[in-house]
Amino acid sequence: MAFELPALPYDYAALEPTISSETMTIHHDKHHAAYVTNLNAAIAKAPELEGKSVEELITNLSAVPEAVRGAVRNNGGGHLNHTFFWELLTPGGATEPSGDLLEAINTTFGSLADLKTQFNAAGVARFGSGWAWLVKDADGKLSITSTANQDSPITDGLTPILGNDVWEHAYYVDYRNLRPKYLEAWWSVVNWDKAAENFSK
Repeated sequence: MAFELPALPYDYAALEPTISSETMTIHHDKHHAAYVTNLNAAIAKAPELEGKSVEELITNLSAVPEAVRGAVRNNGGGHLNHTFFWELLTPGGATEPSGDLLEAINTTFGSLADLKTQFNAAGVARFGSGWAWLVKDADGKLSITSTANQDSPITDGLTPILGNDVWEHAYYVDYRNLRPKYLEAWWSVVNWDKAAENFSK
């Protein structure tokens, strides 16, 4: 069964003024849709991959035939990362984490403010296109990392808790070249309930 573009769980304008309707429309309907189209085209060339989830493909890229591995890595990663990203955003959600996630953040980083500072720094430092992530390892320990292009932390056995897209298409309409401003503003639309769910997996 072919991969499909998931619908946004909110209206295109729901995250304004942090993320504009124009950005959401282009980002979801053009960029994410292209990843899905290209992933399906790659899978069509390797029928043995049919029926595998995108998580299975990205977790075990070495099992993907070399002829389509690059396309699956880039487009499968793009599909996986963006599906995660849309669910991690919400209009008018909780402004900060609570419970076990907040406790883990405080233990690891000292405070939510310190987490944000380090996370934003990872996003600013990512040269070119990529993502900033808050992840947990197999022992449940939190850390901040960054990946290039559409690479996913799950390839390295890490569980994403938060992920912010720092490709220019994610922010250029609204923030032009001011990536740090976008990273700061992004926290106002984070779905901390979803982040807590990711942490509890």
